[in-house]
Amino acid sequence: MNRQTEERALARPMITNYLKYWRVIKFWVQEKYKLTSGELDMLLFLHDEEIFGHEKYNEFNELLSWNKGRLKKLIDEEWIEPWRQGNGKRGSKALYEVSYKTKRVVNSIYKKLSGEEIPESLMNNPIFYKNVSFKSKVYKNFIIQMNKDLRKMRASKRNNQL
Repeated sequence: MNRQTEERALARPMITNYLKYWRVIKFWVQEKYKLTSGELDMLLFLHDEEIFGHEKYNEFNELLSWNKGRLKKLIDEEWIEPWRQGNGKRGSKALYEVSYKTKRVVNSIYKKLSGEEIPESLMNNPIFYKNVSFKSKVYKNFIIQMNKDLRKMRASKRNNQL
């Protein structure tokens, strides 16, 4: 790198690249928790809604591929919990909230996007099992390299701070 290029690089503000590994993190979450892309997108959308009804759910659901049973599945698998049962006679509508399980997973996603490593152990990552698809093996190799890169980046930042 010549001097001008180096000076320009140092003059630019530090850009945080949160979405660099989004595809890998999304695949890991989908494999680990057996979620479809649409289900994960829905949980990410609903995560910061304290309490929501069918209207809010359907607002985002219109953007996703058609899946009539998505809400029922998310409730059955305890990703979404009923907050209040609806009562047609009194006119009150059913309300929901995301579960503690959902909050934990979404917070884990944010940590991974911020540079936390994806686990490489069999217990915490089904992608590292022996009998997995070719696609999972490709992601496994990428996760190993990604984690190495993240460790180098953290070490470099520590050295620069000294």
